[in-house]
Amino acid sequence: MTTILKNGKRITAGNTLETIDIAIENGVITAIGTDLSGENEIDLAGGLITPGLVDVHVHFREPGFTDKETIATGSRAAARGGYTTVCAMPNTNPVPDTKERYNEIEALIAKDAVINVHHYAPITKGLKSDELVDMAAINAFAYTNDGVGVQTAGVMYQAMKEAARLNKPIVAHTEDDSLLYGGVMHEGIKNKELGLPGIMGIVESSQIARDILIAKETGVHYHVCHVSSKESVEAIRHGKQQGVKVTAEVSPHHLILNEMAIPEDDATYKMNPPLRGEADQEALIAALLDGTIDFIATDHAPHTEAEKANGFVGSPFGIVGIETAFALLYTHFVKTGQFTLEFLVERMSTLPADVFQLTTSDLTVGSVADLAVFDLETAYTIDKADYLSKSSNTPFNGETVYGMCQLTLHQGTIVWNAHK
Repeated sequence: MTTILKNGKRITAGNTLETIDIAIENGVITAIGTDLSGENEIDLAGGLITPGLVDVHVHFREPGFTDKETIATGSRAAARGGYTTVCAMPNTNPVPDTKERYNEIEALIAKDAVINVHHYAPITKGLKSDELVDMAAINAFAYTNDGVGVQTAGVMYQAMKEAARLNKPIVAHTEDDSLLYGGVMHEGIKNKELGLPGIMGIVESSQIARDILIAKETGVHYHVCHVSSKESVEAIRHGKQQGVKVTAEVSPHHLILNEMAIPEDDATYKMNPPLRGEADQEALIAALLDGTIDFIATDHAPHTEAEKANGFVGSPFGIVGIETAFALLYTHFVKTGQFTLEFLVERMSTLPADVFQLTTSDLTVGSVADLAVFDLETAYTIDKADYLSKSSNTPFNGETVYGMCQLTLHQGTIVWNAHK
């Protein structure tokens, strides 16, 4: 059966929009034009058609923490946000640090995911900074200890050396534990006002500087997670100028907010790395615009309401974000003229796909029908009652946005429809 997406709009060269129809058969785009017809026609009513979004940084919490999220709920939440490919972090219980444990998670994904879910394997056993996993045996698409930093340079050197041999990326949560001093939010203005211990920017940037030098030595593809500080941006920019194969991501909340948005001791605003200073936020936006930071990833990190009710000191780090990321960024940056629509779509879909060699559509005939449709005209107030995720921990609840996803197709099959 041929499905026809009618009256959609796509971005053209020059960042204008044109109205098109798209024909889909057997999971593939078979025609793009106007006045197409088929057995199953869906009127998009002028919605924006994009490649399916790609998020290389999510936490789906299964196995071990299924009160927060599962592969089933997380993948459906991703589809609601317009994502057709995501990459899930290995800070689960148990950690998938053997081939057998990794295969168990892969089996869960095959059974429960409604979109492409790629799972990272850890760099070290138990996410501790001593013994490497058997990377060759596990054969994941990439390796990371996200949630903790690799604390010793020697272990990171060995990991990068082996990953380079296997032609696999090392993906780094950069955090030097010896510099943390019990911090729970950015060391700046707000932590002093609230009397809370701070996290210095060098906790992150010092490991990035170390790792870039090791990456230069080993030739590995080194990717930096959730960059948050201006010093980190400088280190990444220098690494790229030196020819190091370093890429980086930034999260929506670090682009939209800084420490001054935190109203009180409210752990809804607690994430790792923390919301930093205004100068850091400005540096992140500039770095995304100039290509120092390659693309956007949500760091979707679900927690229960009970866990997040204990203030900055007593609550875990992290916020959810995968269902509203596009709309928040469209509202804050495209509608205000800071980003073009084309720029935002590329950094949420085709660029992360290219960097990690993942699948998404390129909106051409013969391309896989991994597509999303966004309503750019209708206002929506973010309501935690609407989430498909098991969790709703985010400071953006109650905010009015434009650009919510209306329809998501994975390999031509509808996996999210806002109207049903």
